[in-house]
Amino acid sequence: MNKIINDFLAEIDNRNSHEPEFMQAVKEVSEDLIPYIVSQNIYHGKNILMRMVEPERVVMFRVNWIDDNGEIRVNRGYRVEMNSAIGPYKGGLRFHPSVNLSILKFLAFEQVFKNSLTTLPMGGGKGGADFDPKNKSDGEVMRFCQSFMTELFRHIGPNTDIPAGDIGVGGREIGYLFGQYKRLKNEFTGVLTGKGVSWGGSLIRPEATGYGTVYFAEDMLNHISDSIKGKTVTISGSGNVAQYAAEKCLHLGAKVLTMSDSSGYIYDKEGINEEKLKYIMDIKNVKRGRISEYVNKYPKAEFIKGKKPWDVKCDVALPSATQNEVNYTDAKTLIKNGCICVAEGANMPCDHDAIKQFKDNKILFAPGKASNAGGVAVSGLEMAQNSLRYSWTRDEVDEKLKEIMVKIHKKCLKYGQDKDYVDYGKGANISSFIKVADAMLAQGVV
Repeated sequence: MNKIINDFLAEIDNRNSHEPEFMQAVKEVSEDLIPYIVSQNIYHGKNILMRMVEPERVVMFRVNWIDDNGEIRVNRGYRVEMNSAIGPYKGGLRFHPSVNLSILKFLAFEQVFKNSLTTLPMGGGKGGADFDPKNKSDGEVMRFCQSFMTELFRHIGPNTDIPAGDIGVGGREIGYLFGQYKRLKNEFTGVLTGKGVSWGGSLIRPEATGYGTVYFAEDMLNHISDSIKGKTVTISGSGNVAQYAAEKCLHLGAKVLTMSDSSGYIYDKEGINEEKLKYIMDIKNVKRGRISEYVNKYPKAEFIKGKKPWDVKCDVALPSATQNEVNYTDAKTLIKNGCICVAEGANMPCDHDAIKQFKDNKILFAPGKASNAGGVAVSGLEMAQNSLRYSWTRDEVDEKLKEIMVKIHKKCLKYGQDKDYVDYGKGANISSFIKVADAMLAQGVV
């Protein structure tokens, strides 16, 4: 079996050796899926996984825009349309200097499995640009978004590809992108999700990824007759996902100790309560400042410059910043300090060696394709509301989100339960693969 896996990975690496993040994602999935595929006559010999790792379409384009000084700037835009077997492409847009084809292919590949897990009819895609919205004026961001959409609009549509937000693409950016799409197409349609509530957005959408991550962590703890109530929680990041993961932890009675950004992390041993979290939201969402400003108002807290929060003793860890932020050493430290549950709020924040440590030590570990699927789940609900020309209440959407996260947990249990431990990564990979693979087989070699 190892030879079959290694031969497959060698063939994929031969085509994609310059794309480390994508190869990391393919390796993680292959180790679970190939033994399963070989054991199932319906899939074995159909090259189904080989077809899944190759995008159906990749679009790369130039984005020209003019800054506030009248200078012409040039960025690179992308859209990776990975798989449409179970529905139109669905996945976020990321604006960040680190964006490249490897990162977007990894995100799009993960999105295929994540969307399958939600039970909603959505394929997988991802896109973005190497543009940094930080320290840009609203006018500069608007002009970039308009130029970006002037090319992207040719490749998307409400029944073709429905982008959403991601790192660097929040409500402001979605608004500018939607406005330009509407101008170019002369139609008001649900082509983007994450819209404002007054113009087609869904309640709970901003909160959904963070809330869903905590709901999934609570489901894992409930499965071993435990609860997040009373637990200490470390969270990385201070953006949308981290903020609402912290909020939901507080709602469920947990104590949040940390949040972070690229400059370092804050540690508040008294706990980040609702008042303190509101201040963090003001720093990050309104002032667009740095997390270090927290200690100016709350001097009993500490700011640890240039570090990640995984040295802080906790019961539950929610990595919610970016990919590969938890490595082997971080995992060992978390385990040593008594952490019993790790749920990924970001996409692939734990590297391969860290995940192995969690599994070897029987730590509850939820991969992002399962635990952070709440965001795209509510995006799917936003699409449904757009199609109906109708809006559900906050409580209705939140209840549907909880139901979806419970269903995802049950799917993971079905294929991940092994005596006294649940391998949630294996369960998520196999259950999501089956739905996509069955659709691909039914539709022929296309």
